[in-house]
Amino acid sequence: MSDLTAGRPPFPPFTRETAAQKVRGAEDGWNSRDPERVSLAYTADSTWRNRAEFLTGREAIVAFLQRKWAREFDYRLIKELWASHDNRIAVRFAYEWHDDAGNWFRSYGNENWQFDGNGLMQRRIASINDLPIKEAERKYHWPLGRRPDDHPGLSDLGL
Repeated sequence: MSDLTAGRPPFPPFTRETAAQKVRGAEDGWNSRDPERVSLAYTADSTWRNRAEFLTGREAIVAFLQRKWAREFDYRLIKELWASHDNRIAVRFAYEWHDDAGNWFRSYGNENWQFDGNGLMQRRIASINDLPIKEAERKYHWPLGRRPDDHPGLSDLGL
């Protein structure tokens, strides 16, 4: 896979504002549920820990995301900036999805991100827990895709 981007602004070192822009950009990408598009935000040799799975490189990222979204239906994600310093950002997130039997979940987690000078993520460390919820307990009801700007964030939803 070729690198179609020379860089992905905003670039480090991050301010609170540029870190929040980076977080919203990542949220928008993941809500597209397009593995190829999402992978371009990462360096070609990016390393991940996602739960107990370890990945290296964009091809592994694409394969991981294809598997993920083949089993997590109606996926909707909200990310929120927790902290940032220099080329690192800490994020908390929650996403809602259901399995092929119609069982709903809200998955909560934290991510630690490290970026290269071109604004591409070199390292992603994610810790995630799944909470079974009833469909009536869902909080994310926007149409699939990007979360609307006027939709509440995690703190606003009490998450």
